[in-house]
Amino acid sequence: MENYPIDKRNKVVRIPKRGAYDKETINAILDASFLCHLGFSVNGQPYVIPTSYGRKGDSIYLHGASTSRMMVNLDEGIPVCLTVTHFDGLVLARSAFHHSMNYRSAVVFGTAKKVEGEEKMEGLKIISEQILEGRWDESRAPKPIEMKATTVLRLDIDQASAKIRTGPPGDDKEDYELDIWAGVVPAKMVWGEPEADPLLKEGVDLANSVKRLDE
Repeated sequence: MENYPIDKRNKVVRIPKRGAYDKETINAILDASFLCHLGFSVNGQPYVIPTSYGRKGDSIYLHGASTSRMMVNLDEGIPVCLTVTHFDGLVLARSAFHHSMNYRSAVVFGTAKKVEGEEKMEGLKIISEQILEGRWDESRAPKPIEMKATTVLRLDIDQASAKIRTGPPGDDKEDYELDIWAGVVPAKMVWGEPEADPLLKEGVDLANSVKRLDE
C-alpha cells in the first residue's frame, strides 16, 4: 500500500488513530465527491474558495474563469491546500460534550500549474465526468472562445492525509447508566426528481447520465 510522504504539514495530530496516508483511502474520499474547498494566501490575505474538481492519478484538475483571482494566483505556483469532507452522520452521546459526527475527510497539499492544448480539454472532461459520469459525451464540446475564457489547472499532489470517524459515541463510564438515548443518525446525499428546463425542446428524453443516478 503506497503512502504519501508524512511530515508536520500533513500529519494528523488530533486523534492520530483516525488518520490515514495511503493513496487508496485518500483517493476513495476524493473520488466520492466533486466539490472541494481550496485554501491559499495572497499578500497575507487567506482565501478559501469552494469549487468543483476531478482527479486522475496523483493530480487534481480545477477550472475557472481566466480572469478569476483564484486561477491567476494559483498559476503562479503558490502553495495550495485542498479539502474534501463527507458528512456521514450525527453521533449523539449521553453527554453534550461527547457529541460528534461520523465523517471522511481528505486534505491535499501541492502547487497548481496551468495546462493547455489536449490536456486542457482532457482536464475539463475529467472534471465533468467526476461530477456526472457520461455527461461530457452528451454535451456540446466547448467552443474556442469558451476555451479561451477558461483556465484549467493541474494540482499535483505532493502530500495528503485522510481523517475518518466511524462508529457509536464514546461516553464517560458513569454516563452509560443515564436514561438518555444515544446512538448514530446516518446521513447521506440523495438525488431528487429531475426537473426539465422549461425551454427544453419537445420530445427530448431524459439524459442517460441522469437516469443512471438512480442505479
